[in-house]
Amino acid sequence: MDYKAEYERWLKLASDSEINKELQGMDDVAIEDAFYRNLAFGTGGLRGTIGAGTNRMNIYVVAKASQGLSDYLLKTVDGQPSVVVGYDSRIKSDLFAKVAASVFAANGLKVWIWPTLNPVPTVSFAIRDLKASQGIMITASHNPAKYNGYKVYGADGCQITTEAAAAILAEIEKLDIFKDVKSMDFDKAVEEGKIEYIPDSVMDGFIEAVKSQSVLFGDEIDKNVTIVYSPLNGTGLKPVTRALEESGFTNIIVVEEQRNPDGNFPTCPYPNPEIREAMELGLKYCEKTGADLLFATDPDADRCGIAVKTESGEYQLLSGNEVGILLLDYICSQRVKHNRMPEHPVFIKTIVTMDLAEKIASHYGVETVNVLTGFKFIGEVIGRMEAKGREADYICGFEESYGYLTGSYVRDKDAVNAAFIIAEMFAFYKTRGISLIDKLNELYNEYGYCLNTLHSFEFPGSAGMEKMGEIMSAFHKGLETIAGQEVIKTEDYSKGLNGLPKSDVLKFYTKDISVVVRPSGTEPKLKTYVSVVAENREKAMAVESEIMAELEGLIV
Repeated sequence: MDYKAEYERWLKLASDSEINKELQGMDDVAIEDAFYRNLAFGTGGLRGTIGAGTNRMNIYVVAKASQGLSDYLLKTVDGQPSVVVGYDSRIKSDLFAKVAASVFAANGLKVWIWPTLNPVPTVSFAIRDLKASQGIMITASHNPAKYNGYKVYGADGCQITTEAAAAILAEIEKLDIFKDVKSMDFDKAVEEGKIEYIPDSVMDGFIEAVKSQSVLFGDEIDKNVTIVYSPLNGTGLKPVTRALEESGFTNIIVVEEQRNPDGNFPTCPYPNPEIREAMELGLKYCEKTGADLLFATDPDADRCGIAVKTESGEYQLLSGNEVGILLLDYICSQRVKHNRMPEHPVFIKTIVTMDLAEKIASHYGVETVNVLTGFKFIGEVIGRMEAKGREADYICGFEESYGYLTGSYVRDKDAVNAAFIIAEMFAFYKTRGISLIDKLNELYNEYGYCLNTLHSFEFPGSAGMEKMGEIMSAFHKGLETIAGQEVIKTEDYSKGLNGLPKSDVLKFYTKDISVVVRPSGTEPKLKTYVSVVAENREKAMAVESEIMAELEGLIV
């Protein structure tokens, strides 16, 4: 792309005053970064910083993507295609949702749009409930405030496949961003019935589906636990508190500074419950109130982080892996206890998720299916099981990045579900005098201690993309040792291992260590996942530090 020529074209044709003002204020460096490429469209749809340019999230890029998606649906769907549209609390999310809906309506598609901001899993649910052809969610998940994105879902409620993404991208690339996009006035489309708001009954159905995931099966628990909850200025407040309160968890204290939707995330610059900074305000509330449990959900409410009170009265954050194995063991033990385990039960996890989970599943006679990083791959497996009439065999799935799903009513991770089932699990054990820390240590004593960590390295801009490619090429040449241990096995997923799609992911194994290296699919980052088996946490941490020193030498 001749980025300078495209910049000049945008100066002439971009009629939006805000975008035009930004264009006029750009220097040469900013122009190159904004126009050196089109914002990448893949299985995760679009994600990028908000602003002017082809490599940014703005009304023109959103409209072009929506036109390409419309053209794809009109070619592949019999009859009138229909699309579900959802959006979160991010800057311009509501605007981008209306822009997309207006393009769909102008192309003759039936549009269902949530009347207010809602969690990402509600889009997956609504697609299936309304039998829509496709769905989009305007969100950038847990990224900083400057980001937004455009996630695309198929008729099965799962994020689109690699093949569908390629076909949609082909349609998008045919289009001129200013000349080939159809649109109509949003309000007029609503008046004419081309755009319809999703009725409350669909949300009611979603909440009921979440509550149906209980595995108490008649067991009594004391639900009078004090819960501090933060939606991190996102979409989780109403559905999370509703699901909990309707299930009997009524002692909920909301973090006021993070209660209301706010895409600027003023108290939490990086609204990701995976990191401690995002949990700090909630932890302070816990210390003031003596709460039993802390929840925080990310802005689109598909990730859930927790903290629990220890015997000393302090609060301990639990990782996604730790919560995941606790849930897996709780669900399996309850199903076995009440004879509710399916004949061929299946648990699904990603390849970067704690391998210890596989040992727990095996103990209960549950098959583990490993998939590539990204919850969409868990959703795809559930879809294939459903096609074979085995949907009921799915008992749960999780990924290390705080994503959980215990039912097949949606095909994406669901923090509303996570908050509900974690609260139930917490109360179940508390009623029996057991803390989650006690239970976690019990699992480690039974199956062995395992430390899992994630480290990300940022490489922004075009130079960063090139640098990441060079680093991955070096890793593809192999590693002989890690922290003094011989590498005994290397898995190169770029070759399509174990029937999985090809992906630029490498996993190295020693006797007690595994290391995964991969570029992020949505951010300019290189990610490393380290797993260490050791006698205890202290020894595991020492080995992990040695591993990271070596990896940083190869990456930075």
